[in-house]
Amino acid sequence: MRTGLTVSEAQQAILAATPVLGAETVGTREALGRVLAEPVQSDRTLPPADCSAMDGYAVRRADLAGASEAAPIELALVFEVPAGGRAERSLEAGEAARIFTGAPVPPGADAVVRQEDTRADAGPGAHVRILVEPEPRDHIRDAGEDLLAGDRVLEAGTVLRPAQLGLLASLGRSVVAVHQRPRVAILSGGDELVEPDGDPSGGKIVSSNSYTLAAQCRELGAEPVYLGIARDDPGDIESHLRAGLRADCIVSSAGVSVGDHDHVRPVLEKLGCKLDFWGVLMKPGYPLAFGGFGDDPSDRRPLVFGLPGNPVSASVTFDQFVRPALRRMMGFRNVFRPTVRARLAEELTKKAGRLHFVRVTLERSDDGELVASSTGNQSSGVLTSLSLAQGLLVFPAEEDRLAAGASVVVQVLDEDAFGGRTPGF
Repeated sequence: MRTGLTVSEAQQAILAATPVLGAETVGTREALGRVLAEPVQSDRTLPPADCSAMDGYAVRRADLAGASEAAPIELALVFEVPAGGRAERSLEAGEAARIFTGAPVPPGADAVVRQEDTRADAGPGAHVRILVEPEPRDHIRDAGEDLLAGDRVLEAGTVLRPAQLGLLASLGRSVVAVHQRPRVAILSGGDELVEPDGDPSGGKIVSSNSYTLAAQCRELGAEPVYLGIARDDPGDIESHLRAGLRADCIVSSAGVSVGDHDHVRPVLEKLGCKLDFWGVLMKPGYPLAFGGFGDDPSDRRPLVFGLPGNPVSASVTFDQFVRPALRRMMGFRNVFRPTVRARLAEELTKKAGRLHFVRVTLERSDDGELVASSTGNQSSGVLTSLSLAQGLLVFPAEEDRLAAGASVVVQVLDEDAFGGRTPGF
């Protein structure tokens, strides 16, 4: 088992053992945020016929040469074409048809004049006065302007956002094949832990990690399964872990270390898990373990992550290692957090040798530049400073000082950090 990996080495090793999950069929209405597991080809032409882009009047341009507000041209109003309807017949010389947005353009018409550019009479024998000379094909959407039958519409691997769901619906797709969501078994461990509604007296600690980790799973679309709190007893740990063997991933903050009371590692090995590495050169979160079951190097499910017990360490290591693996399982091509460049508000120092993730807020200066400021106490047990963080500043391992005003890389945790301003138009 390897020890002391860099963050990049650990991420690469984990992703190499992580498979992309197979497909399942879900309703298109429920597919928001899922990753398409099949290419989608259009079986229809959209729009199926030339149609109007406006409420107005279908006309023949030859009848309207020189039309203007000062010299309107009057046409006979002969019929109406509603959306979803069809024209009664072709337009003849000197005629116009009332038409609505989305309605098919009648044969013979080669432009649509907006309602605002007309004056119409009502009743039998009605006429319409046209106040403009239309351009060729004015306000007409051509048949097939959006899609032609046989077009490749969406590729496998596409993230389904609102526009893609609307496109699928327009093709008559009420169901769609997407990659499955991984099931994540979450285990807490330690005699000192109690549930939030338990009695914390006598030195007990409320088990908050399971809440944080489950929320991190739900945030990215995975399905958490809480296994409960395992006591510092090999038998109790084994019974809890067995309950998670059918999951795609087991995440334990029960300790996979080398101390006298860290029983998780030998229990995992007894169950058939092989641990690949322990310890990553980062802060917070050095004591991270990773392994899996089975002999297929590209599919070790259930993958096993042994996270540190300190609340911030558990959350940050989940974000750096578990989250990318789960996103890969779900079919995402981009598995890591987006990063931005920001200007550092104050000087930061550390010992060289480990990469640090510094909890920061992000704020735009008057000139539009992002400014990163520490949230305060960076201890791995201080969850309040993580709750304030909008990003994690990457303090490189080889550096021991970042000066105030330096350009830094920040992993974005909260995209709302970029909000708050009305864009100019």
